[in-house]
Amino acid sequence: MNSENFSLSEKIVSTSYIRQGSQARRGHEQLIRHLLEQGKCPEEGWTESTIELFLNELAVMDSNNFLGNCGVGEREGRVASSLVARRNYRLIHGIGRSGDIAAIQPKAAGSSLLNKLTNSVVLDILKLTGVRSVASCFVVPMATGMSLTLCFLTLRHQRPKACYIIWPRIDQKSCFKAMITAGFEPVVVENVLEGDELRTDVEAVERKIEELGAENVLCIHSTTSCFAPRVPDRLEELAALCAKHNIPHIVNNAYGVQSSKCMHLIQQGARVGRIDAFVQSLDKNFMVPVGGAIIAGFDESFIQEISKMYPGRASASPSLDVLITLLTLGASGYKKLLSERKEMYLFLSQELKSLASAHGERLLHTPHNPISLAMSLDGLQAECDKAVTQLGSMLFTRQVSGARVIPLGKEQTISGHRFLGFMSHSEAYPCPYLNAASAVGITREDVTLCIKRLDKCLKTLKKEGNAAKSSSPADPSTQGDTTRE
Repeated sequence: MNSENFSLSEKIVSTSYIRQGSQARRGHEQLIRHLLEQGKCPEEGWTESTIELFLNELAVMDSNNFLGNCGVGEREGRVASSLVARRNYRLIHGIGRSGDIAAIQPKAAGSSLLNKLTNSVVLDILKLTGVRSVASCFVVPMATGMSLTLCFLTLRHQRPKACYIIWPRIDQKSCFKAMITAGFEPVVVENVLEGDELRTDVEAVERKIEELGAENVLCIHSTTSCFAPRVPDRLEELAALCAKHNIPHIVNNAYGVQSSKCMHLIQQGARVGRIDAFVQSLDKNFMVPVGGAIIAGFDESFIQEISKMYPGRASASPSLDVLITLLTLGASGYKKLLSERKEMYLFLSQELKSLASAHGERLLHTPHNPISLAMSLDGLQAECDKAVTQLGSMLFTRQVSGARVIPLGKEQTISGHRFLGFMSHSEAYPCPYLNAASAVGITREDVTLCIKRLDKCLKTLKKEGNAAKSSSPADPSTQGDTTRE
């Protein structure tokens, strides 16, 4: 409804009523105008009616929704199912063009505008959460691992002779396979144990650079968010090393946006040294479906190079999901979620510590990890070798998801590379342990139920262990010998 249509409506319905409706409409339009003018996440969230109005306005700008459109090409935004069309708000053309995921589509002005606005709003959020000097970013419809691969493939053109990626060890398959898929050889640098924490061995990283030759190293591939007792890499020192040796630096920041500490590390690393790009997951940080990531950096031209490396057009679904989510929450709503996550981290820490003490275990001291916690399972291991892995199965069947139980001595081969002590980020971590994380969206009820069910599982395993010991036959060496009384 434009002003002309509202004027015509006054001939049908009372003028005062129509003008009231027109004012209500202008309220929606004013919010949309601010978004278009500023390109930032609104401070307060929008209502669903405003968001749907906006998305419908975008959709009618795409050629597949033109009233008189006649499509004779192979890709005309045709959709067989009306349910699928509604699920995507009739934004069917996707984003980008065959040569650049960030390019404008002549057929799809609305989808192109959606893409540009999403990238702008997400950039604003990255600044809001701590990386204030980030220059550019874009949403890519791939999860974190493949997004890292895209970064590595882009660097190949800058460093055609390089064949190695130096990688401080973190036991997570996708980031390792990202390097293999890109065609590079990962050079694994073991972490050093400092107290309970596993930390970056910066000296070993520099030795590897000197041993391999800086020109043969594609980049250093570091990590922020991770499972305790592994803690975020020493990003400032690694960034300084990269600047010193003129080596690119790619950061896996998978679920680090929700942590002010992780974002501060990236900001500081870029300030004192070199960080070329950092990659983060959409689902882990913004509570949207799996399948999208944000690639961001401090040099706009390099981020544009990465976007141009993506072959073909791309799905708009991840961009649509995260834009709807951020418009719903607003900046204040997202900041509130991050604040609540920090509170739940403290609550989870206190509850795990109390539970550990009650069972003769301890909460591992990992102050440099702002998201994940770990509780020792030494006593459980002493009860029975299989009890540790059995605990993981028991928790899963009791609907405790996300908790990780890490036994000692597990071996894993990934793409021909053998890892000792896999899942513990170390060849020989001193004890088995259980992981739990306070990630964005976690509630007090989640923590309370987890602790309650974990307590019951530990009691059951202890009881079963005691029963097994009491029913086991006596030591044959002591049978029939009464002289030792």
